Amino acid sequence: MENKQQSNGMVKENNALKKKANWSGSLILASLTGAFGSSFLYGYNLSVVNAPAGYIKKFYNETWERRYGFSVDEGTLTLLWSITVSIFAIGGLVGAIIVTPIVKFFGRKCTLVLNNVFAVAAALLMSLSLLAGSFEMLILGRIIMGVDAGISLSALPMYLSEISPKEIRGSLGQVTAIFICIGVFTGQVLGLPEIFGQESRWPFLFGAIIVPSLIQAVILPFLPESPRYLLLEKHNRSKAEKAFQRFLGKDDVSHEIEEVLAESRVQRNTKLVSIVQLLRTRAVRWQIVTVVVTMGCYQLCGLNAIWYYTNNIFSESGINRETIPYVTLSTGGVETLAAVFSGLVIERLGRRPLLIGGFGLMVVFFGVLTVSLTLQNTVHWLPYLSIFCILAIIASFCIGPGGIPFVLTGEFFQQSQRPAAFMIAGTVNWLSNFAVGLLFPFIQAGLQTYCFLVFAGICFAGATYLFFVLPETKNKTFNEISQAFAKRNKVTLEMQEMNHYPGERKSSEGQESNFTSSVDNGETKKGIV
Repeated sequence: MENKQQSNGMVKENNALKKKANWSGSLILASLTGAFGSSFLYGYNLSVVNAPAGYIKKFYNETWERRYGFSVDEGTLTLLWSITVSIFAIGGLVGAIIVTPIVKFFGRKCTLVLNNVFAVAAALLMSLSLLAGSFEMLILGRIIMGVDAGISLSALPMYLSEISPKEIRGSLGQVTAIFICIGVFTGQVLGLPEIFGQESRWPFLFGAIIVPSLIQAVILPFLPESPRYLLLEKHNRSKAEKAFQRFLGKDDVSHEIEEVLAESRVQRNTKLVSIVQLLRTRAVRWQIVTVVVTMGCYQLCGLNAIWYYTNNIFSESGINRETIPYVTLSTGGVETLAAVFSGLVIERLGRRPLLIGGFGLMVVFFGVLTVSLTLQNTVHWLPYLSIFCILAIIASFCIGPGGIPFVLTGEFFQQSQRPAAFMIAGTVNWLSNFAVGLLFPFIQAGLQTYCFLVFAGICFAGATYLFFVLPETKNKTFNEISQAFAKRNKVTLEMQEMNHYPGERKSSEGQESNFTSSVDNGETKKGIV
């Protein structure tokens, strides 16, 4: 009995040591640096335009009057401001579309480094627009910043999923969501009147974008490229081994190398598939549908509507308008804390409970919020219930739906399919983002407070789909996840292997032999495709 207890204790201790060893210094630095110059800037640019909105509109009006001799009419000013805000999503869509050939040619890490050119160019254009007297520079800067965000929101999750051990892949993947929340919160803080939220200082809000970009551009080049990219796409075994050694913090990485090579043998070759090929592949049909659903719900779940209503709800609660910007910081704080909590528990609870539970809680709180907003003029304490519902909806979003869709996209697909999958996910993400910005004002005008029932319905539909379709991916290899979908895709394991590349099934044994030979020599052979 004592021996059994000692044995169990040793197993637990070894597991704890193994888990601790997974978090190497290089892995932590790569994830933090990558996210700070990427997803942080995405979150920052979502919130940074809110505080100086009045000053920017005044700048538009003054510029128009100086050029044409009369003030801009209200309709044109509203149109210019709407373009300024929504064109960020158009740039994001462009970035999501062009990311596949970029990550193929330059690699994941180098794509993140080079992407800073867009961020720095955008920051200079936007921060100098007031000095140059050109609102076109601000609009152009917003679309370029969108391109940066579209590239980074695909390249960063791809990079993180490929450098992390499967035991902590979910936690590391949540770094993307955590830094989005930190970026939103930072934009709120810097937009306070005491900092840059003044008429003469608002350009500094956009100039601050340069800081994370330069930090990433300086640090990230000294960290390794994705070892999976080096091994499967560049066929360089020696560099892949060195990358694994640095990221995992150990010398013996033979097990990890063999695991990746096993995936390559299943794939038969390492040629990247196109979007059309991916969509025609039966073995990943339900994975694609699941990514489309999760990414669509990520944008269409109503969080943007929450931001729209926040100031009005706080005002109805009796909070002074001068105090509202400071109270709004609570939303950013809750968002960040919830995302950190999700990152800490995702490897314990799994993806399914957090994602389905997050959408489920949003359905409940959207329903309560609808009731409280509708009746808030009849009961004096209902506005405070509305505030609680707002914070609860934000927290529910961030514990699961706010970050796990990016994690799943990296986990569902093999190496050669991943860039095309992220292009699909990014396209759905940015099109949904644009649709919300375009349609929400009409939904809000037509339904008033009942508009939240639309979002509750979307969350309910998403949760229901995921409950029946989504398998748990925690601690599973890419091949194991593919096998979990095999029955629903109506393919056997052998068919799954053949279906990775429709029309390219012949000579698989020779390709596999050539591939193994090439990676052993650490170089690319011409016969490899």
